[in-house]
Amino acid sequence: MSRRTVLIVDDEKPIRDMLKVALEMADFDCIEATNAQEAQIVVTDRRPDLVLLDWMMPEVSGVELLRRWRRNEETMNMPVIMLTAKAEEDNTVRGLEIGADDYITKPFSPRELAARIKALIRRSTPAEADQQLSAGNLLLDNSSRTVSINGTPVSLGPTEYRLLEFFMNNRNRAYTRNQLLNNVWGANVYIDERTIDVHIRRLRKALSVDGYENCIQTVRGFGYRFSEAALVKSDTSD
Repeated sequence: MSRRTVLIVDDEKPIRDMLKVALEMADFDCIEATNAQEAQIVVTDRRPDLVLLDWMMPEVSGVELLRRWRRNEETMNMPVIMLTAKAEEDNTVRGLEIGADDYITKPFSPRELAARIKALIRRSTPAEADQQLSAGNLLLDNSSRTVSINGTPVSLGPTEYRLLEFFMNNRNRAYTRNQLLNNVWGANVYIDERTIDVHIRRLRKALSVDGYENCIQTVRGFGYRFSEAALVKSDTSD
């Protein structure tokens, strides 16, 4: 497998240098950008496999740059991990809701960061098998890495895609947040279980066509499940 390319976007050179050394030791190729303008040029010209994006940057913040990427068809599904010194829960939720696929606070372990990058890239890489999963008029096509409802494309980030794929492969069974983290993120990746709630909200919002958001059900006091019965109710109510 060819080496994956990671774009490091941070205005502090010592941080970029530290990240570059750690990631090159983990067998990644690295590109650097010091601000949003440079980052946009690199993304357009080089198409990195993943972006490490600093929250606080002069002029255009990382949050604003991420918001722009998620509005653009060319970059809306690009894997992005936010880097920040902001550890408060509200900031974590805000970064995830804007479209970050993961979030790590400074200071952090280079080994943990490398593990998270590998896990996110692995989840974002299309499956080799030509497989389609369907539920009602909801279609997930692994060969093209696309999701549609009634033939209309549904835009999902890589984490939401993997979450939906897991649900559709294990429909009508309830899973705890910890089980979802282990199966979708990986057992060796350590993130707060509340991260699941943010991605569930994003997945439901993306599926809000003809009531398909109702297939992702909350199991009170336990977790979540994908319910085909909810799709049947939605179809019969039309």
